Amino acid sequence: MFRVAPRVKICCIASEEEAALAVQMGASALGLVAQMPSGPGPIPESRIRDIARTVPPGVATFLLTSETTAEPIIAQQRYCGANTLQLVDEVAPGVYSALREALPGIRIVQVIHVRDEGALAESRQLSPLVDAILLDSGNPSLSIKELGGTGRAHDWAVSRKIRDAVQVPVYLAGGLNPGNVGQAIAQVQPFGVDVCSGLRTEGRLDATKLEQFMRAVREAAS
Repeated sequence: MFRVAPRVKICCIASEEEAALAVQMGASALGLVAQMPSGPGPIPESRIRDIARTVPPGVATFLLTSETTAEPIIAQQRYCGANTLQLVDEVAPGVYSALREALPGIRIVQVIHVRDEGALAESRQLSPLVDAILLDSGNPSLSIKELGGTGRAHDWAVSRKIRDAVQVPVYLAGGLNPGNVGQAIAQVQPFGVDVCSGLRTEGRLDATKLEQFMRAVREAAS
């Protein structure tokens, strides 16, 4: 039985040119970052909308939102037009059902920030409510929240436990780069990998690093 390479999501897409490059190199999904309390990558919602319109069918567009209540999340998605919501913070009770009702057909991905073993229980609790889990290395408890883009890896042993415990796809993020993504895939066996800062040079998506990353992902599945 052959192994299928994990899907690759390129996050922090900042222009139509970066989107086209990522798609050309084989990305399955693009991350478009709305306003955040900290971290790299946020662009105006008008730019998110413009970029999302250029992405071909078959490639997912993830709208990263730090909103935690349903009404502003729904408004963001309707304006931006992305086909997937990535909720980077803990949301209020009832938000998932409200999003399902208001946005039929829009996929919901919940970020879990893996700080300790508590992420396992959190993932088990939330996974039945969403379409996928994305494991990242932020810290929402800080006074200025870290909700992604930290460039830090977390404990992949915990990520593997989560991957084995839930019934939805698991994306792995946090500090990935061409040099470590093969090891991450071998240890966690995620459905997909997600990368932002690990492929950037002076803030721009680096075609050479992207090519190296995609090659490492393919080799990890061979």
